[in-house]
Amino acid sequence: MTWLGNGAAGARSPTRFRGDGDVAEITDIAGVDRASARNAAASRGDALAPLAAVNSSLWRDLAGRAIEPNGYYLPGWELAVNALAPGRGGASMLAAWRDASPPRLIGLVPVVSLWRAYRIPLPALVSAHPYGTLCTPPLDRDLAGDAVARLLQQARQAGARALILRDMSLDGAAMKAISDALRPIGLRPRVLQSGLRACLDATRDGDQLLHDALGARKLKDLRRQRGRLAEHGAVAFGVARTRDDVSAALEVFLTLEASGWKGRRGTALIQRDGDASFIRRAAVALAAAGQCEIVTLRAGDTPVAAAIVLRHQHRAFYFKLGIDERFAKFSPGVQLTLDLTRQLCADPAITSADSTASPDHPMINPIWRGRLAIGDVLIPLRPNDPVVWLIQAAMILRHSGLGLVRRVVRLVRGRQRKR
Repeated sequence: MTWLGNGAAGARSPTRFRGDGDVAEITDIAGVDRASARNAAASRGDALAPLAAVNSSLWRDLAGRAIEPNGYYLPGWELAVNALAPGRGGASMLAAWRDASPPRLIGLVPVVSLWRAYRIPLPALVSAHPYGTLCTPPLDRDLAGDAVARLLQQARQAGARALILRDMSLDGAAMKAISDALRPIGLRPRVLQSGLRACLDATRDGDQLLHDALGARKLKDLRRQRGRLAEHGAVAFGVARTRDDVSAALEVFLTLEASGWKGRRGTALIQRDGDASFIRRAAVALAAAGQCEIVTLRAGDTPVAAAIVLRHQHRAFYFKLGIDERFAKFSPGVQLTLDLTRQLCADPAITSADSTASPDHPMINPIWRGRLAIGDVLIPLRPNDPVVWLIQAAMILRHSGLGLVRRVVRLVRGRQRKR
């Protein structure tokens, strides 16, 4: 399944760079005063305001009106990433305002320079990575076209020649609004790379959906494994929703995640102070707004699997999963995902769920059979700009090189597992 969604330019402004050896970077990426973004004029000038200066209340209001959901660009999440997650802080923002009193935020894109994102010395802005694999920006559903036009004009005024949106929902309402805003000025977005990842149609009956996805034989085998897991204690699925419950369940998740392969690889959240601080702040902040849950599977008193799930509007986002590998032969991650699937399908407030997983994920793909198109999108800011072709070529070369590296890494790991 691919979700389909609903919905110019200003004068050319001079490009401004500063040199740092062979590095050219947009000069005013963070060169504005850090006054509160309650003063909309602070982010209408040529300079880009720091993301930390945003009025989080106005951002929350925008998230409620967003044309397309994205749990990873909720203010409680992205501001925690920006403040605490190592290597992900110091973002700036493109912010679109409607002229009104009081000011109304109608669009927002957290951004960094192309040099900061990829070490490519060309004049472009890139959506700041929010830790989750989705950077679809919040656009006011009633003013999406106006929001896009103002965001792109602000990027031009900052000296950018292109805007790159990473991990963008390609068939969603936000992408349609961007394409519609570009068309009258002779521009179109360019997809740099794309893939299909698993998603869930939560409007269906959960048990029937799982039967159609896995078949009777596989479900019977999973019930047998669950029965063997029950020999270690009654198997129970729980959902933490309140601030206090989420805070406690998060520590269980962090411990489980660090006990497995992520811990051995050094990528578990708890292994870096900044990552642990970010997720503790973000999870509790979103739980207070009903936008974060932690689901846990237990055998008796022993937690065997836990996962973080974000919620925005009608969509859920499956962020991370941790398991106790001592129970691996009982497939605790799969068992938890089956229970989560039934829970989401039974929730009238949720109509879909994004796995936010890699396109070839071996666990979620057979269970959630819908597919969501995700890709990196380059948006040119001026017609017939030769610099944009340089930016596009540099990005394609980078992606090609990373693809080769990933294939080599997979080959090496496969050989190591066989030994």
